[in-house]
Amino acid sequence: MQVKPKLHPTRPALPAFPPALPSERELEALTGIFSIFADSTRIRIICALGDGELTVGEICAAVGMSQPAVSHQMRILKNARVVKCRRSGRNSCYSLDDDHVAQILNMGVEHVKEAFSNE
Repeated sequence: MQVKPKLHPTRPALPAFPPALPSERELEALTGIFSIFADSTRIRIICALGDGELTVGEICAAVGMSQPAVSHQMRILKNARVVKCRRSGRNSCYSLDDDHVAQILNMGVEHVKEAFSNE
């Protein structure tokens, strides 16, 4: 006879975790991705890009930062494959690399909002 675990009445069941630990290489890459999200400046930039492609100048205006500061952060985000760059004449146009980036951020925001709503 198999015993089913009791579920918390107000919480949905958690999604299944991977059956085994990721490899060391995968763990290092995962740590790198999460370190990108550990900086509020980069999160603001990622949020600004959530609405679509922006130039560096548009990102500067959206997040209230100087062009050199934004360019530095964009280099970090691009190297981590969080954003991608497309050249358009003299402008660099940035967008989120894929839907996973938005999903990670959205899940984090949901988690924080849920935590604050329980206070």
